Amino acid sequence: MAKEWILNSAMNRFQLNFKRNVGPTSESIRKCEPKTLDEWQEYYFYNVRSKEHIIDLGKKLYIKITEVISAEVEEITEEDCIEYLLKLVIDKTFDGYMTEIKTIYGQLERELGYKIEPAPDKWDRLFNVDFFIKIKDKYIGLQIKPVNQGIQLSQIFKEKGLQEKTHEKFEKEFGGKVFYIFSSKANGKKVIRNVDVIDEIRTEINRLEG
Repeated sequence: MAKEWILNSAMNRFQLNFKRNVGPTSESIRKCEPKTLDEWQEYYFYNVRSKEHIIDLGKKLYIKITEVISAEVEEITEEDCIEYLLKLVIDKTFDGYMTEIKTIYGQLERELGYKIEPAPDKWDRLFNVDFFIKIKDKYIGLQIKPVNQGIQLSQIFKEKGLQEKTHEKFEKEFGGKVFYIFSSKANGKKVIRNVDVIDEIRTEINRLEG
């Protein structure tokens, strides 16, 4: 298994399995319509690439693994591995999270037509509010919660229940309610999951403006 992983990784990295090297394999096998492995092999070597060509690619792959990759591996230190893992679990996770948050509140800004701003750190600590919308001299609070396989809705609703008192304090002090926005990925894009909240926020905006 380890050997196959190394071979596959190196082959993909150096693009030895690309169409320009091995030919249009998917198209070719459909043209061939082989009934047996031998039939396909004979067709491939005669019509697509020669056996000698594939053997040469195998030799190139061996050189890449034993000389290029081997030299690169020797340069890796323990500190490199530690730093890589720290960046992976801390930096990249945080960057992805913030990108998701910005994507969602960008959608909200377009839908609502109001500027959404990051809440001060004090608001986050005291009221569990991440963002706000200013309406005259009052404020609406927002919390954006990414929902994925690791964070279930049941957990978020439990957290929401625990934070209700701080959100009530926010409303008393700043005049506006706090709303939860749940986000998730659909077709590779971040979307607002509880879309009904947009109308609820609009209603609150109208109330504060009136």
